[in-house]
Amino acid sequence: MILEAIQYAATFPVTPAQFRPSIRSSVNLWARAGRCARDWSAHEAQCQAFIRETVAGMRERRTAVVLGSGLLRDVPVKFLAQKFDTVVLVDLVHLASVRTWLKATRLHNTRLISRDLSGFDDVLAGRSAEPLGFLRQVPYLDLVISANILSQIGVGAERRLETEKNGDVTVVPKLIAAHLDGLAGLPCTVALLTDTGFRVSDRSGKALEEADLLGGIAPPAAAAQWPWTVVPFGEESRDYQVVHDVIATSAFGRFSADRG
Repeated sequence: MILEAIQYAATFPVTPAQFRPSIRSSVNLWARAGRCARDWSAHEAQCQAFIRETVAGMRERRTAVVLGSGLLRDVPVKFLAQKFDTVVLVDLVHLASVRTWLKATRLHNTRLISRDLSGFDDVLAGRSAEPLGFLRQVPYLDLVISANILSQIGVGAERRLETEKNGDVTVVPKLIAAHLDGLAGLPCTVALLTDTGFRVSDRSGKALEEADLLGGIAPPAAAAQWPWTVVPFGEESRDYQVVHDVIATSAFGRFSADRG
C-alpha cells in the first residue's frame, strides 16, 4: 500500500484536474500488473510481437500514436521510438512511474497526451460521437495502435451509467462502434489489440460466468487471438480465475462497425 500511495501522490500533480479521478484505477492496475506479472507476460509478449510485425510491413514511419498507452507493458515503446520519428502516447492518466521510465530511457521523441478517448459525454448528450477525430490533426500520421483500450471504454461507461443511475443500454454499443469506426476511417496503418469477452471458471474448469466485453458489436476479423489470464487463481479468490479472449488485427481497410 505504501508504494501505491507514493505512486498516487507523485501522479496527482502532473495529471490534468479533470482526469485525476482516474488515477486510483490506474494505480490499482499498476499494482495488479506487478502481482500478476507471470500470468500476464505471455499476453504482453504477444501484443508486442503483433505490433512489431505490423511495423515491419510499413514503408513510412513518421508518427505513431498509441491509444490507451497505460503502463506501457503491452506496447514495445523502445522499438517504436527507434522506428518512428515521433511516438505519441494517449491515455487518461500517465503514471509517475511511466513518466520517470520514459525520461530514464531517454526516449526524447515520445509525447504524452492526457485525453478521454471514450466519447461518453457526446453520446450521453445525444450527439454523434467522434472520439478519434483529433487524430486528423496529427501531422504525418502513419500508425495508430489501439492498445487494449476498447473493452475498457465499455467497462468505464457502464460504471459511469451505474453511478449516474442511467439505464440507457445503447450507450456502450455506440461507444464501441464509434471507436471501431474511427479506426476504420484512418488513412494510415491501424493495429487493434482488444479483449472481446471473458469467462470465470473454477479449478475444475467449470464456467461460472461468461460475458461479452464489446456491447454486442462485432470486431473485425482477428489476425491472431489468444487467452489472457487477467485474474489468476489466488488474486481475488483461490477458487476461481478470470480469463479474457484477446484478438489482434490490422484488417481495417474494408471494415465498418456492425451495429447488428
